[in-house]
Amino acid sequence: MNVFLTIVLALQMLSALGMIGLILVQHGKGADMGAAFGSGGSGSLFGASGSANFLSRTTAVLAAMFFACTLALAYFGHLRPSNGNSTGSVLESAPVAAPAASVPAPSTTPSLPASGAAQIPTR
Repeated sequence: MNVFLTIVLALQMLSALGMIGLILVQHGKGADMGAAFGSGGSGSLFGASGSANFLSRTTAVLAAMFFACTLALAYFGHLRPSNGNSTGSVLESAPVAAPAASVPAPSTTPSLPASGAAQIPTR
């Protein structure tokens, strides 16, 4: 099971890096708009609408692979066996720190201001 999770994680990372690279290499649909308004020969305002070249198809395949790997990792991450007394939460299985030194309890008698201190007038 550990080997399978490692393979799925590696596939997810490779697909993410591949998507980043392919997205950065492609030019946007608006890149040809300047050519359409007088500086070159573009067939239409935003190019051919139905065409998908190799880069866009590869990006779509890598995006689907990334999504599938993410779902698989989430599913198998939820299926981790708990150690008996825990529900599987990371916070519940964390070691508990020893309490700090106890602070003395406040006295029950109210403290009165010193005779030279300014007092707030009451109405």
